[in-house]
Amino acid sequence: MSSFDFSNPRFVRSEIRAGRFRKSTTGVGGDALQANLAILPAEDASDFLRFCQMNPRPCPLLAVGAPGDPSLPTLGEDIDLRYDVPRYRIFKDGEMIDEPEELSAYWRDDLVSFAIGCSFSFEDALSAAGIPLRHQQDCVTVPMYRTTLQTRPVGKFSGPVVVSMRPMTTAHAIEAVTICNRFKLAHGAPIHFGDPAQIGIADIAKPDWGDSVDIGPNEVPVFWACGVTPQAAIAKAKPAFAISHAPGHMLVTDISSAQADRCLTGVWPS
Repeated sequence: MSSFDFSNPRFVRSEIRAGRFRKSTTGVGGDALQANLAILPAEDASDFLRFCQMNPRPCPLLAVGAPGDPSLPTLGEDIDLRYDVPRYRIFKDGEMIDEPEELSAYWRDDLVSFAIGCSFSFEDALSAAGIPLRHQQDCVTVPMYRTTLQTRPVGKFSGPVVVSMRPMTTAHAIEAVTICNRFKLAHGAPIHFGDPAQIGIADIAKPDWGDSVDIGPNEVPVFWACGVTPQAAIAKAKPAFAISHAPGHMLVTDISSAQADRCLTGVWPS
């Protein structure tokens, strides 16, 4: 490993933990699984766990932590969720109140952590197949949108399916379906491509999260279920307290896509 090997997940996490890397994690970590993060008090965790299980396409569970434990040993032996994500979001009663770079001021003994699969995990495979990724070319965060598609509700948790979008030629979009279908823990194949209005997106140039990217004259927008979906559910449920990653700023795990079957859905509840 070179001294600056951003294809190595442990190096990426070490740079994040040291405060030297605060950007979107798209394109880093090689073929490692990346994870969205949702952290909730134990009193809300059972319903949220069931919500993820009932909505596996936007919320594919990679791991669930024990209450108060910031580690996720099935995803990496040295992971500390308080420090290993480039940027977090803090919610109280459904409202975002802070966007810190580490969680030492907010961590509690009753918090249960959920790692949820991320579409960044298949981008290395798309790039290897010669499929350009516009947000990486432009060095911006992938655009994400609320849709009129709805999740299956569980308890207080419900809301819209959020999607990420990557513009592609039709031929590349068809190839992407085949490639991404192998990545079940990273949302799998696209859920829609073509007319954004068919899934309730009024203006493709105005994403709800991330950055707008150009769509070429020979390209179509291709949409994947997105791990910001649980953030939308948390915002709607308005729990007294919650933590998430900032969109595009993921936990980079030690698990390669080929080893995805090593992921467990957790040690909680025992």
